[in-house]
Amino acid sequence: MKLPLLAAALACFSLAAMADEAEVRKAAETRLGKVEKIAKAPMAGMWEVWVEGQIFYIDDKATHVLFGNLLDMKTGKNITAERQFNALPLDLALKQVRGSGKNVMVTFEDPNCGYCKKLAKDIVTLKDVTVYTFLLPVLGDDSYEKSKAIWCAPDRAKAWVDWMTAGKAPPAAPAKCDIAGLRQSAQLGARLRINGTPAIFFAGGERVGGYIPADKIMERFAAAGG
Repeated sequence: MKLPLLAAALACFSLAAMADEAEVRKAAETRLGKVEKIAKAPMAGMWEVWVEGQIFYIDDKATHVLFGNLLDMKTGKNITAERQFNALPLDLALKQVRGSGKNVMVTFEDPNCGYCKKLAKDIVTLKDVTVYTFLLPVLGDDSYEKSKAIWCAPDRAKAWVDWMTAGKAPPAAPAKCDIAGLRQSAQLGARLRINGTPAIFFAGGERVGGYIPADKIMERFAAAGG
């Protein structure tokens, strides 16, 4: 066989061996569970597959799967963590903006968590920050009732800050308050495998389990160019 014909034959064989999106989805759901999103990954020959809020990478033949962080070798950025951060449903979070708000962080917190209260007092001292807080009542029934009261308050962010920094409790949640968003926030915490509070996420993809002081938060913003 002449070389051009051989090359063409190999190309056809290679294309035939590639799995399409439907095949990759089917393979993923067989092994991993219900696929939420699927798209070509930023790495050649791989698909990015979302299952229960987690990102998996599956090769073009749907024969191997990788679970872990994909890093950009040129920039050092954690592509996987950034994708997960950017996919967070921020409409479910309590939003605080201080100064220009250019630096962004996300927290998952329980209203009865002592270290969360310490973090809340630090956050009010930060400059040029936007903080999204997801309510995650993991410390019992009273935490859930306080979270409901905060969720149902006219100004959720104010009610949160008043309680966490000054101990001013909001009125009890009215019976007709829609708490579907609060339930979704708790489900999100479970999908992200958050087992304790506070949990902090930065826009660059870093995840911190536990309290860190204001100066360490500002150091991370500065390192990111904030």
